[in-house]
Amino acid sequence: MNKVVVYLLLSVWATGVLCASCSDKQKPVPEPPQYELPVRNLERAIQLVDSAVEYYFEGTQMIMYRYYNPYTKVRGSEVASVWMYTSAIEAVNAILRSLQALQEEGVTELYDEHYSRFSRLLSDLYDNLEYYRGTFTHTSYTQTREWAVFGVNRGRAKGSARVEGIENVYDDQQWLVREMIESFKITKEEKYLREAESLTAYILDGWDCTLDDKKVRYGGITWGPGYVTKHACSNGPVISPLVWLSEIYKNSSAVITYLSIAKDYHRVTNTVKKSDYYLDFAKEVYAWQKKYLLRPDNNVYDDMMGGCANGDVTYETVYGVKYRRHENLTKREGPPISYNSGTMLSGASDLYRVTSSESYLKDLQTLSKSSFRYFAKFGTDKAGFYTYDVSGFRNWFNGVLMRGYVDAYSHYAAVEPCVKSFQDNLDYAYENYLYSGLLPTNLLLGWNLNKSNNNVEGMFVFAFAAEYAVLSKYELEKEINSIL
Repeated sequence: MNKVVVYLLLSVWATGVLCASCSDKQKPVPEPPQYELPVRNLERAIQLVDSAVEYYFEGTQMIMYRYYNPYTKVRGSEVASVWMYTSAIEAVNAILRSLQALQEEGVTELYDEHYSRFSRLLSDLYDNLEYYRGTFTHTSYTQTREWAVFGVNRGRAKGSARVEGIENVYDDQQWLVREMIESFKITKEEKYLREAESLTAYILDGWDCTLDDKKVRYGGITWGPGYVTKHACSNGPVISPLVWLSEIYKNSSAVITYLSIAKDYHRVTNTVKKSDYYLDFAKEVYAWQKKYLLRPDNNVYDDMMGGCANGDVTYETVYGVKYRRHENLTKREGPPISYNSGTMLSGASDLYRVTSSESYLKDLQTLSKSSFRYFAKFGTDKAGFYTYDVSGFRNWFNGVLMRGYVDAYSHYAAVEPCVKSFQDNLDYAYENYLYSGLLPTNLLLGWNLNKSNNNVEGMFVFAFAAEYAVLSKYELEKEINSIL
């Protein structure tokens, strides 16, 4: 029941009580909620996306460029990678989700004005995502087959992107899977679910299912099919999508067929229910990353498992068939990066929600505290605000950490100050540094005095927009829960 309905029922009840008591003075009927902060957050998200589309995209093919400088009005010539392009899909999904949430609570103005055009924008983004798609034949631990996946770089025509070897990486596919499932939930269009499952099959084909001397799977997904190191970014992001797929098929008898390695090293075919397959894999990926990449000294996640003797992919022949060989990795390597802890926060939250296992709850409580302690530094750049490292791509990375806190909130309300730190930083920048519809790379310190040094990554603008949209829904749900 939405909050407007609750207020109407309260009004009717109050009127009846007053009439029954023959009161001469009628009490004022409470006003329905306006949801000022959720609305303001969403308005700002919409404004940022509109600016980003104007400045970073070109033509009907929606070529996205990496940089734009609002002071010199110069757009860089470098075309965005698929990961950067996906940040636009992420922001649009977050806006559509929040528009729906407000509309369901009776606040319809933003929905009526923007929902249709953002739905079209989402469709256009997916249509032109095809410029990043290509096909290649890949030999994995269990098979050799052709895959249609998304390359790091954009091709000249749809379906023509280079994707062989190091030209595609598993984490790019994982971020796309996350957004495709979100798009399916928002639009109910089956094409997004089909594509998400196709890419998921490719990602899980990269899981190291070779057996150690105890006949236990080594586990872990390498950064890409052309790499041997196993990264937090190529494992953690797939956990939540796997849980979501399990939920989608929870009441379905649908099955999936996959390959594994038997104890005699034969490759064997298995058929199981989709709901079980996806959930079991989510648990296994989560367990691998926790075992190998959680730092015992400060309880945040390191970047990868490395220390390999040979950086090249190697192969072996088993029963006359060529397969990818396992590579021993001996060293956990850093540095810790905020998004690697963020994906594990979201993964623990989703796994706890569906399994009720206390171990996941304890993990998210511990990681919430340790990650905030490690990544947020109070008063460093601006008194009264938390500073997050924004070097490199960390503005986008930090947004993943924020989503982790938002996901954890329903199970662990103590993360509220963590979420608020992002709200405060965004608001400070928006109210002090917004220029030509864009925010600076450093939200607390603002623009560079040298106007030529103000290139802004397009994916950062979309990241800020996505954060605002996620915060809109988060604040809306908080307000609803405070009344009910």
